[in-house]
Amino acid sequence: MTLPLELNLENCNFSDEQFFQLCQQNKNFRFERNAQGDLAIMSPTGGETSNRNIDLSYQLQAWNRRTKLGMAFDSSGGFILPNGAMRSPDAAWIPVARWEALAPEVKTRFLPLCPDFVVELLSPTDSLARTQAKLQEFIDNGSRLGWLINRQNRQVEVYRSGQPVEILEQPEFLDGATVLPNFQLDLSTIW
Repeated sequence: MTLPLELNLENCNFSDEQFFQLCQQNKNFRFERNAQGDLAIMSPTGGETSNRNIDLSYQLQAWNRRTKLGMAFDSSGGFILPNGAMRSPDAAWIPVARWEALAPEVKTRFLPLCPDFVVELLSPTDSLARTQAKLQEFIDNGSRLGWLINRQNRQVEVYRSGQPVEILEQPEFLDGATVLPNFQLDLSTIW
């Protein structure tokens, strides 16, 4: 199934398998799917955002290698949430027990779970409202901690399960709290 010239992005109603095949056969595109089956084609980021994003992923992966507490994922990883949406956060993390509980063949596909931790780095082409809704969707589907980093405003929105969103103004570090014990994201290279 290759991408047609005209694509109705609403109510596509692909099965998980069909959606996976669509993504595999159109690797030049990055797709997400919401809970209603609507598709979104994600545009590539510019150089600055890409550079900041790799630093963010590097810091998460370096902490994870030291602690060996779980598995970290970059922006290419897809997660099928309990509500049926397939989302790709800029970075994500799950505890090792959740990874080990997955069958080997499942690990090669979009993971059928909601990450415990997600982070989105707002790029100039991203809609703030859509990104906020995406973070809230992760929380509503089981994420325990989410960060929305808005470089333009030098703000971070912190999403936690069962709590209102907390807005931090120009923080130097973000603390992973009990979800990512002893993890501190240094924002000096992100800002």
